[in-house]
Amino acid sequence: MSLEDIHRQAGVQLAADGIPLHYGDLADEYRASLESGVLLDRSHEGRLKILGVDRIDFLHRMSTNDLKTMAEDEGRPTIFANANGRILDRLLIYNREDHLLGITEPTRATPLTSYLQRHIFFNDNVQVQNISGDSAQLALHGPQATAFIKHLWPQAADLGVFQGMPVELDGVPIYLAQRKPLIGAHWVMVMARQAASQVWQALLQAGEQQKIRPSGSLLYHILRVRAGRPAAGSELQRDYIPLELGLWDEVSFSKGCYTGQEIIARMESRGKLAKCMMHITMQQPIEPPSPIFHDEREIGTLTSCAPTPDGEVFALGVIKTAFAEANLPVTIGEQQIAGTLKKYAGIQRAHADNV
Repeated sequence: MSLEDIHRQAGVQLAADGIPLHYGDLADEYRASLESGVLLDRSHEGRLKILGVDRIDFLHRMSTNDLKTMAEDEGRPTIFANANGRILDRLLIYNREDHLLGITEPTRATPLTSYLQRHIFFNDNVQVQNISGDSAQLALHGPQATAFIKHLWPQAADLGVFQGMPVELDGVPIYLAQRKPLIGAHWVMVMARQAASQVWQALLQAGEQQKIRPSGSLLYHILRVRAGRPAAGSELQRDYIPLELGLWDEVSFSKGCYTGQEIIARMESRGKLAKCMMHITMQQPIEPPSPIFHDEREIGTLTSCAPTPDGEVFALGVIKTAFAEANLPVTIGEQQIAGTLKKYAGIQRAHADNV
């Protein structure tokens, strides 16, 4: 039985990509994410296997982060930009013993694979394989997530953010790794697709004591926006450069050339960006993208909006830096929905070296 079959048997509503939207009670899922932990099927995030002796050099020269200093089983997010420094895509890379494991944004595996393959030179010893169809990916979020992981795999006790290791569960090989947290901790598990249902059931059974419960992409969206994580199609797009989205920690300012470096380096050296991403609270939800106004002057764009089951509305917006002020009242969209700018989202320049 496939993992998708298990979701259907549980009576959950599936999105077009086969990923559960919710498990029947979004309010309970939200509570569990804040108090214990939630298990999600994130298999629509693509997985790439990058082989060849030049694999690290290849990605290093094409993207924003310094990949040459990665230790084995260390992960590092990196961004692909165009010549104007605008975001094309984002890839989280883990340095395995004989290959790189790349995790893409949802639905981005095929276009990113094509993009990378087009940029392989004739003398590059690099092969890029889209293994999304043969693999699955589960994620665990919440304040009890790390305690649960360490209960299952004591050898993972010392893993930090962006570190991974191979483990097994009921005889199934799994690659276990940490990512930037959304709430509590964020663990990801990658395995063969045919074993995903077995692992899913084993994790839920083992997590009963910690009150780990299954959840879906509607909850993930809430947690993502609440945490200020940019997403493909919302913030990760050609309208913005990485620094404007609080992705300072995913850009190296000491490495060699890559596409878009001149523009990004110029923005860094100026010491002030024209725009920045901020957390926003709102009185009611509105569909993004929508213009943001202060005193009837347009000052930015609402990029993501997520109402919670308990009545809060979290949002993200890209704001002109001159108006990036905490507690600034704003109105959003033609409906003039009242909102408030709260704080910068993501990692800012002063903290980029401490992450």
